[in-house]
Amino acid sequence: MQSLAASDIDVGDICPAIIDRPVELNKMTAEFVHRLQFAFTVTFHYLFPQLTMGLALLIVVLKTMALKTGSAEWERAARFWGRIFAINFVFGVVTGIPMEFEFGTNWARFSRLSGGVIGQPLAMEGVFSFFLESAFLGLFLYGGNRISKKMHWFSAVMVWAGSWLSGFFIIATDAWMQHPVAFERTADGQFQLTSFWAMLLNPWALLQYMHNMTAAVVTGSFVMAAVGAFYLLDGRNKEQGSIYARVGVIAGLLSSLLVILPTGDLQGKYVAKNQPATMAAMEGVFKTENGAGLVLMGQPNEETGQIDNPIVVNDLLSVLIYGTTRAEVKGLDQFPRDQWPEPQPLLYYAYHIMAGLGTWFLVLMAGSAFLLWRGKLERSRYALWALLLSFPLPYIATTAGWMTAEIGRQPWLIYGLLRVSDGFSNHVSAANGLFTLLGFMGIYTLLGLLFTVLIYREITTGLEANAAH
Repeated sequence: MQSLAASDIDVGDICPAIIDRPVELNKMTAEFVHRLQFAFTVTFHYLFPQLTMGLALLIVVLKTMALKTGSAEWERAARFWGRIFAINFVFGVVTGIPMEFEFGTNWARFSRLSGGVIGQPLAMEGVFSFFLESAFLGLFLYGGNRISKKMHWFSAVMVWAGSWLSGFFIIATDAWMQHPVAFERTADGQFQLTSFWAMLLNPWALLQYMHNMTAAVVTGSFVMAAVGAFYLLDGRNKEQGSIYARVGVIAGLLSSLLVILPTGDLQGKYVAKNQPATMAAMEGVFKTENGAGLVLMGQPNEETGQIDNPIVVNDLLSVLIYGTTRAEVKGLDQFPRDQWPEPQPLLYYAYHIMAGLGTWFLVLMAGSAFLLWRGKLERSRYALWALLLSFPLPYIATTAGWMTAEIGRQPWLIYGLLRVSDGFSNHVSAANGLFTLLGFMGIYTLLGLLFTVLIYREITTGLEANAAH
């Protein structure tokens, strides 16, 4: 690359905007820092609940098989995954607490205006579902030799119910921000709930909940199948490895299918109906068109308003959303520029990463299920390696999915009613927010390392210790 001397050019000739607005290019606003901090903390936190919610259902399956067959191996499997669940649960609690304080610090104006609505489901999540889950988790972990087998099975069911109920209250809160229902505004602008049940039965909440929970089962299934594949490849704990691989593959196939159809499909249609700008940004539709094609790959170019180097399936987007090849799909050109989701390219890539990985999940689990049906999975090292190496992918997919939902709602905190710029605290400076963000990053790095060590030790020695006990 040929260099240019400063004397040879005029900065204004390269980019007039630089000399027109030199401050904005170097300014890190409080709003940006608060968004970044909450995004970091919630993303790190959700690495843990998605596994606990997915494993909760699979542990019930393991306990049911143990109760039905009387097999010590199924019982051993349930207790092993109960300990993995407990480690995840503890780290999920620890990393979730800071977000509650962020509502009152970084997002004080939002909390003041919407506390009359979001405070109720968040309080119920803590008072009811969290205590239900934690109480029966203790009974499941330490009561196995003190209570009956049926009561131990019941404790596993209650842990599952508590974890999934907790997820519902959190998602109902987020869904209200995406699609506000059953509220009124007071004279000072605060939101007050008019019907708690109408909020819980918000169609957006029900669709988002089904999609989210099936995605959690995908995560749990892939982790369980990966541990099973690890044992089978390593040639130890083969009985347990066989159970984990079978349960993980079967549950993974079902959940990978359900996360696409019907839950993902219905959620996508609802987004297109209620947040058309979001759908246009997700799919990279810059201009309204009849018979819109589905972009499989390409780079969104906001400056030119088109997709660079696109690979497109003609008319397919119209079919997926409206069921006909000639249906009109609104583009971003139909919406004011200040109502576009930002940053649009990140939203586009997050959505396509989620969708692409979802396709891989279905293909991998379908192939593995076929080998399982033929009795060849445990001898197929290629399939076992694929299962083992794919375990991080659901975490990436769910992170991309939440990025799609939350970036897609921008620039709104409460869709169509309260903008992000009106919800953050103007008394917490960008410097203060950045300081605490760096602190969280350091602490969470240590927590991540500790979590990795504990899980590795449990996988490598936990089964042997459990068998000896």
